[in-house]
Amino acid sequence: MMGGMSAALERTLIVMPAFNEEEAVGAVVREVYATLPGVHCLVVDDGSHDDTARRAEAAGATVLRLPINLGVGGAMRAGFKYALAQGFDNVVQVDSDGQHDPAGVTELVAGLEHHDLVLGARFAGVGEYTVRGPRRWAMRTLSGILSRLTGTKLTDTTSGFRASGPRAVALFAQHYPSEYLGDTVESLVIASRSKLTVAQVPVAMRPRAGGVPSHNPYKAAVYLGRAGMALFVALIRPPVLVPKPVAAG
Repeated sequence: MMGGMSAALERTLIVMPAFNEEEAVGAVVREVYATLPGVHCLVVDDGSHDDTARRAEAAGATVLRLPINLGVGGAMRAGFKYALAQGFDNVVQVDSDGQHDPAGVTELVAGLEHHDLVLGARFAGVGEYTVRGPRRWAMRTLSGILSRLTGTKLTDTTSGFRASGPRAVALFAQHYPSEYLGDTVESLVIASRSKLTVAQVPVAMRPRAGGVPSHNPYKAAVYLGRAGMALFVALIRPPVLVPKPVAAG
């Protein structure tokens, strides 16, 4: 099992979108390499104005620099394109702020043996991560709708800690949405309507190691409306065909 997982990790690319994360990104990259021997790490510097790229490179990551800020979805699409071009089978998204524990990557990748897309769920019985107010209501509503669409119980559809297998990598390299919440909500709809299988595994979330949170708690009510809009846009778009992954070598 250990040998099989080591081989799977060698075929896996960790993609870390990073926007002005100089405080944390170096430590996160080093932890990824220490925790996951054999894995490759790509930091997508999403138009940062600070020292993010240099600190990521100093920690040993490959760095892809975007000239302007595209958001998490745009950065991840660039990461999927890189993975496809370099012959990686799997992509795991890991936040560059330290909230995602790299130890959870092993279980996410193991889930790719039977599914195309595996989510790390914060509300599935592990850890103490909590969300309150309108944001919590929105998450519950989205989870209910997307659970029906995907045919599996999902409790954390906005989690960015997720693993994509070969079919998902091929699909997302061309069709990963870049709009606000598209990288989480809409990507699940795209995957489901393209007949990809989705599952989740419980993970624990940690506090940010530095930087500024991407979501302002005072804008939680706005989140509800935007989440609903992201879902609506995803549902009215036509389904896309899954490209066949090109064999490496």
